[in-house]
Amino acid sequence: MAPFTFSQLTPTSFLQRSARVFPERTAVIDGDRRFTYAEFADRSRRLAGALAARGISPGDRVAALCTNSSAMLELHNAVPWAGAVLVPLNIRLSPDELGYILGHSGARLLVADSQLAETAGQAAASVGIPVVVAGGAEYEEFLTGGEPLALSCPDERGLLALNYTSGTTGRPKGVMYHHRGAYLQALAMAMHTGVGPTSRYLWTLPMFHCDGWCFPWAVSAAGATHVCLPRVEPARIWQLLRDEGITHFSAAPTVLTMIANAAEAQAGPVEPRVHVQTGGAPPTPTLLARMAGLNMAVTHLYGLTETYGPLAINQWHPEWDELPGEERAQLQARQGTGNVVADPLRVVAKDGSDVPADAETIGEIVARGNDVMLGYYEDEEATAAATLADGDGSGWFRTGDLAVVHPDGYLEIRDRSKDIIISGGENISSVEVERVLDAHPAVLESAVVGEPDEKWGEVPVAYVTLRADGGTDDAELRAFVRSRMAAFKVPKRFVFGELPKTSTGKVQKNLLRGRSTG
Repeated sequence: MAPFTFSQLTPTSFLQRSARVFPERTAVIDGDRRFTYAEFADRSRRLAGALAARGISPGDRVAALCTNSSAMLELHNAVPWAGAVLVPLNIRLSPDELGYILGHSGARLLVADSQLAETAGQAAASVGIPVVVAGGAEYEEFLTGGEPLALSCPDERGLLALNYTSGTTGRPKGVMYHHRGAYLQALAMAMHTGVGPTSRYLWTLPMFHCDGWCFPWAVSAAGATHVCLPRVEPARIWQLLRDEGITHFSAAPTVLTMIANAAEAQAGPVEPRVHVQTGGAPPTPTLLARMAGLNMAVTHLYGLTETYGPLAINQWHPEWDELPGEERAQLQARQGTGNVVADPLRVVAKDGSDVPADAETIGEIVARGNDVMLGYYEDEEATAAATLADGDGSGWFRTGDLAVVHPDGYLEIRDRSKDIIISGGENISSVEVERVLDAHPAVLESAVVGEPDEKWGEVPVAYVTLRADGGTDDAELRAFVRSRMAAFKVPKRFVFGELPKTSTGKVQKNLLRGRSTG
C-alpha cells in the first residue's frame, strides 16, 4: 500500500483554492454586483446545498439556460459539488429544441435567467421538470434552502457535463465531458493565455458553449476577475474595455470584426494591451492587422465541442515578431499545434496514414488524449462513426476538419470536410477564397459555399457583407479575386447582405448552402 494518496482531479478545486488564497479579491463583476472569491465560493456551496435540498442526487442532470452571469459561474461549481452533471443550454434555441435536449439528457431540474424564464418554462413543461429562476429575490431565497455543500469528486473520469452540439445536420448530440479533462483543459487555457491575479477576463464567449472553453474554471484558477457580459454589444464591450481595465477576452472572428469596426473603435487603441483568443473559424490576416492596430494581441486557437474547446494553439515564437507584417499575419492565421495538455495532433489521409509536412497535402485532423470527450451520450453509432482506429488499438477522434501540415509541424485548416468545394475535380478551399475577399477594403466579412452546377459539379458562391462606407460590385470583386487566385476559384456569383450566424458567432454555412440550392 502506498504511503501517500492522490486527489481525483476536478475543476471545482480551483475555486476552493482561490477562496483560500484570494478571499478578498474581486472574483465576479456582474453589472452592479461584485463578489469576492470568498463570497463566490460561499454562494456556489449554498447553491449546491439548495440543489440537494430540491432532490438533486449524485449523477442527476441539472440543466442551465443562462446568459453570461454570476449565476452561470456559480452553476459551474455548484452542480459538480452536488455530485450532479451540468447540462449548459444554448440560449438561442427554441422551446422545442430545448425540450429535446432536456429529455435526451434526463435533466431533473432547469435553472434559467429571469429574462429566459418564459422559454425555460415551456421547455421544462414539455418534459415535466421544475424551473428555478436565477436572479432576483427568488433566487437569493433559493440559495438559503439547504446547507452549504461541496462533495468531493469520486472519479476524475466520471461525467462532469453534457455539452450538446449545434445540431445543424440533425439532432444535437450530447458530448460527455469528464472532470479530469476539464481540470487539465482549464490549466491549459490559464497557462496559454497568461491570466493571473491581476487579469480581468471579459465574458464575450458564451459560457454555455463548451463550458466556456473551460474558462469558468481557468479564470478562477488564476485568481483573476470574471467580468460578465450577457449580450455581445460592441458599444458595451468598448465601454468595459476602457473602464474596467479588461486584459483578456475570447470570441469568434465575426465578433472581433464587430469590435474592430464599431464606432467606438475610432477613439483609438486600448491601453494596456488586451490579449484576445479567437477560434471557430480562421481569422483573416486583414482582421488580425486591424486588431493589432487597436493594441489587441490575437492568439488563434482551434477546437471543437468534442475537445473541451481549444485543442490546439498557435504557439507564438518571439523571433516571429521581427518578420514583415504580412508574413507575420500569415503565421498568426494558422491553427498551430496541440495545447500543453493535448496529445500531438495528426493530419491523416483517407487510408489513415499521416500526410507529409509539405503545407500542401490535405488530410483530416484527428485527436486523442485527456481533452477529448468520453463519447456521445447514448449514441454508440455516432461515437463509432467519429472514431479512427489506429494500428496499436487506440482510438482517434475524427474532427471532420481538413488541414495541411507545415514543415515546422504547425497545422493550418483548409476547410471543414463538408465545406470543401469540388469544382471540375479540383478542390477549392472556401477559407482561402474568404481570406482574399476579406482583404478588399469595402468588404466587412464573407462566406463562400458551393452551388450545384451542371457542368462543373459545384462552383463557388460568395456571400458578402460590405462595410457601412464600402461600395463595390460583382465585377470589381471578381477582378480582385482573379488577380490573386486561379480562375476556377473565383466565385461565380456574389450575394450581398448580412450573414446568418450561430449564438457563438460562427457563420451558418449550412443555411447559405440551402439558399444556393433552393
